[in-house]
Amino acid sequence: MTTLVVAGTGTTGRRVLARLAARGVPARAGSRSTAPPFDWEDRRTWRRALEGTSAVYVAYAPDLAYPGAATAVGRLAREAGARRLVLLSRRGEDGAAEAEQALRASGAPWTIVRASTFSQVFSEGHLLEPVLAGEVVLPARPVGEPFVDADDVADVAVTALTEDGHAGRTYEVTGPRLLTFAEAVEEIAEAAGREIRYMRVSMERYEAMLAAQRTPLACISLHKYLFAEVLDGRNARPAYGVQHALGREPRDFADYARATAATGVWEGATVP
Repeated sequence: MTTLVVAGTGTTGRRVLARLAARGVPARAGSRSTAPPFDWEDRRTWRRALEGTSAVYVAYAPDLAYPGAATAVGRLAREAGARRLVLLSRRGEDGAAEAEQALRASGAPWTIVRASTFSQVFSEGHLLEPVLAGEVVLPARPVGEPFVDADDVADVAVTALTEDGHAGRTYEVTGPRLLTFAEAVEEIAEAAGREIRYMRVSMERYEAMLAAQRTPLACISLHKYLFAEVLDGRNARPAYGVQHALGREPRDFADYARATAATGVWEGATVP
């Protein structure tokens, strides 16, 4: 039986697929461009995508904070029936909490992996370009965030997908220590051997910057929500989901920064 990885090209999805392949577990990605396709906005694609599968990794794209995400997750879980389901959730998001509840109410065997902000936001996400440009401008408050490595998230997810004893568990996964965004940028600069400035701006100025870059309105709204509410200090404490699920410590941000710098992704002044 095959494992379906929804959003298999995403930050965690492609890591989950790679780990399943390394274990010899048959798996396939589910997205609009795959065969068979999976489209969150077209329920007609769900049943065919689920055929022949025994487990499903669910990462809602673009984010569980988007309206309708919780309803979609609940419907997919009911459609999946007795399949093992692992949901990638997010700490501190009301929308994510609603999606978690919808999953629990579905009757399917579930595991929730509730993650803090990925360290990889600086190397694979929307902050890569500012890092390369040498200046990261954000409206982030000076509160700590326990950045989690996406590799740790994927390890927990694959363990829950392939091993017994994880059904009905919620693993809150974080890094081992708190860092403000300014401190994270400082550690990246040290690891990369480059000057990278950090500047805190008002939400209004940040919104204007995004608009000038022709960022879609939905993405602007998501950024405002994350920095105004989710990253307000409510998550300023480490959790122990990695330890509980895997029996080891999570990867520290400094280790992520050194390893990522060694790949050369932060070299140069333009996005490769």
